[in-house]
Amino acid sequence: MIDIRFLRENPEAVKENIRKKFQEQKLPLVDEVIALDEESRKTQAEADQLRSDRNKISKSIGALMGQGKKDEAEKAKEEVAKINERLAALEPREAEITARIREIMLTIPQIMDPSVPIGKDDSCNVEIQRYGEPVVPDFEIPYHTDIMERLHGIDLEAAGKVAGNGFYYLLGDIARLHSAVLSYARDFMIDRGFTYVIPPYMIHSDVVTGVMSFPEMDAMMYKIEGEDLYLIGTSEHSMIGRFIDSVNDEAKLPYTLTSYSPCFRKEKGAHGIEERGVYRIHQFEKQEMIVICKPEESMDWYNKLWQNTVDFFRSLDIPVRTLECCSGDLADLKVKSCDVEAWSPRQKKYFEVGSCSNLGDAQARRLRIRVKGADGKKYLAHTLNNTCVAPPRMLIAFLENNLQADGSVRIPEALRPYMGGKSELRA
Repeated sequence: MIDIRFLRENPEAVKENIRKKFQEQKLPLVDEVIALDEESRKTQAEADQLRSDRNKISKSIGALMGQGKKDEAEKAKEEVAKINERLAALEPREAEITARIREIMLTIPQIMDPSVPIGKDDSCNVEIQRYGEPVVPDFEIPYHTDIMERLHGIDLEAAGKVAGNGFYYLLGDIARLHSAVLSYARDFMIDRGFTYVIPPYMIHSDVVTGVMSFPEMDAMMYKIEGEDLYLIGTSEHSMIGRFIDSVNDEAKLPYTLTSYSPCFRKEKGAHGIEERGVYRIHQFEKQEMIVICKPEESMDWYNKLWQNTVDFFRSLDIPVRTLECCSGDLADLKVKSCDVEAWSPRQKKYFEVGSCSNLGDAQARRLRIRVKGADGKKYLAHTLNNTCVAPPRMLIAFLENNLQADGSVRIPEALRPYMGGKSELRA
């Protein structure tokens, strides 16, 4: 959510940002919010003056009565009644205007960083760099669930009976591998100076609307029936929510946090839930990175965060690339974003395994996350998030890139301590 003062003073810049995101249908909202903002300020000024006049007149009534000036006191009462009548008409309009302005401001996209490439959809995303040599072995790479089944590590049929498509049972060494990857990711991030956190897995609606846009919320979130609670789609939601209505000491910034959580997603509007695969699923686990920092530091942290993911995957011998999201593929709250994609030898292409985002002050404005500077002045923090690793999707890349010709799966050295010293998996 952008600052309404910025919109008021720079309407054409806001409109141009909307055009670059190919959301022309939102252009009329800029003029609407400007008109409503002007009406709001006039209405508020009139209401404030009326309340001030009412207070003065009300105080005078007692004095007039004490002086025996009953007629003047009655006239004063009549004036108060007229003021109350006018306020009764103004106050609902005040609330109506305020609600509509907020509704619009939650819809108008954040101003993008000038470096964001312009494009209509994800086909216009731009590759930044590749890390590691993508290899296609001279033997056939089976579908990832076939590899898991050969290792007696997955039961999709039973999961389908219990919960439906998009769920899974992981078993034996594959289940252990899943946990090992998360444990390694936890220690990897702790070693990089991040504080480990396990957050709540449910959040209130005011936190939901503070951390994401309405289209994202509708497509992702599961609502708990009868309660003001939602299952998190990522730990970023509750991690950022932790700072709602806070004033933070500038000297203590940045907060660098790494969080573990299960994640729950409806995947509404997605291309469908594969019956056999674990690429797009309703439930998974993730190790996340969160940063709360000063505005001038956020772009440096953005670059550090996605590099952490690259380094993590490379430590497991998985080739990756970074892909910068273009304007049309950038969520409305984001200033800048990139995906980390892992190499799939079976498909002979890269696929997304993580996403890094700089949200500027958008979430901080919605959730009122402020910083108190050394001079005593308060300003909005910047927030960032990034995926370190999200199995079981990451296991697809892991199994394909570490599969051997004889069907065994090599365990990279970095992961062996978390796998009981095993150097390979065999059926």
